[in-house]
Amino acid sequence: MKASTAAHRTSAAASPARARWAGVAMMLASGTSNQAGAAIGALAFPVIGPAGVVAVRQWVAAAVLLAVGRPRLRAFTRAQWRPVLALAAVFATMNLSLYTAVDRIGLGLAVTLEFLGPLTVALAGSRRRVDLACALAAGAGVVVLTRPQPTSDYLGLGLGLLAACCWAGYILLNRSIGRTLPGAEGSAAAAGLSGLLFVPVGAAVLVLHPPTPAALACAAAAGVLSSAVPFLADLLALRRVPARFFGVFMSVNPVLAAAAGLLILGETLHWTQWTGILAIVTANLVSVLTTRRAPAAPVRPRGGAAPR
Repeated sequence: MKASTAAHRTSAAASPARARWAGVAMMLASGTSNQAGAAIGALAFPVIGPAGVVAVRQWVAAAVLLAVGRPRLRAFTRAQWRPVLALAAVFATMNLSLYTAVDRIGLGLAVTLEFLGPLTVALAGSRRRVDLACALAAGAGVVVLTRPQPTSDYLGLGLGLLAACCWAGYILLNRSIGRTLPGAEGSAAAAGLSGLLFVPVGAAVLVLHPPTPAALACAAAAGVLSSAVPFLADLLALRRVPARFFGVFMSVNPVLAAAAGLLILGETLHWTQWTGILAIVTANLVSVLTTRRAPAAPVRPRGGAAPR
């Protein structure tokens, strides 16, 4: 009897550890899939351009989210529609600006600049000295990445920063939608509207630049790997790891993006650019790891995070 009780306690103690490691594996799969999808989508740029790739990706994301979220559009009130419409515009602008930046400055730098969006949201309003130090470190990283040179692509850098602003807006709008709509209904509706916005754009691009089967396959793969897979993996991971730990793990995305750019696109980074990436990643890690948990009781979320 005592042996059975001891075995039960050992199993119970090991279960959270197994769940944590399973969550880590899912988060790693999510980040790797997301960045690999972006790199594979970039392979279609010479044929259909960033706009064509984003159009196909948005259509795939819309199909996935509408199937999962099943929004009851007729039940939405005017107050609920406002943030949904704003999120649809952010969806469209964020992905188009990011993929255009990837085409001009490379995947690693574009994703690192975009990562400033959630970092800014995390640091905004904080009065802690450590967060001020993190903001300064991230700012130094941006300076290193965007330092003026005769060969600097200022439009590409600006588009990366625009994607960062959109990601910050994406986070804030999702919080607002999560308080008024259940599950993924709001995000699904926004993804569907965003897909509709790209119908005329995508149709025009595909008519002017007839796609090859390989280009369409790469663009569709971007939609699956960068939207469908991360959405499912993140939902499963958030059931196994704390949201705070999930936020820490997001910091690996710029590094994964640089690795995907190297392995799939043959992009290389100078050591100074790696320094800038690591400065921004470290700033986020320090900020999240030093944040004290609120003593309030936990609140059950109404829905999972939507794919970008």
